[in-house]
Amino acid sequence: MSSYLGALSMLLVALVGIGGLYLVGRVTAIAPSALVARPYLSGHDPHEHALSRYHARWYPLTLLFLAFDVEMLFMYPWAVVVAEVGTEAVVEMFLFLGLLMAAVVWAWREGALRWV
Repeated sequence: MSSYLGALSMLLVALVGIGGLYLVGRVTAIAPSALVARPYLSGHDPHEHALSRYHARWYPLTLLFLAFDVEMLFMYPWAVVVAEVGTEAVVEMFLFLGLLMAAVVWAWREGALRWV
C-alpha cells in the first residue's frame, strides 16, 4: 500500500486544487447582464439555433484537414531525428506521404472534395 501513497497523495492534491479553483470561480463570478450574456453577434438576436447542423459537405473537408493535421504531428518529430537516422527516415516519410496522397487522390476521384 505504501507504493500507492505517492499516487494517492497526488490525486488528493489535484482534487483539492480543482475544487479550490471551482470555489474561487464561484465566489468571484459576476452575474452577466442581458446584453453580454449572449455568446456572439454583439448581443443581437441570433438568426439560427446555436446547435444547428452544418451542411454535409463540410464533413469530408474537415476529415481531410484532420488527416493533414495528423500528418504534421508525425513530421515534427521526424524532422528532429532525420539527421540521426539518415536515408531510411527520409524513405519512410516519403512512403507515409505517398499513402496520404493516395488517400487524397481517391477522395478526389470519389467526389468528396466537390463543393456543390
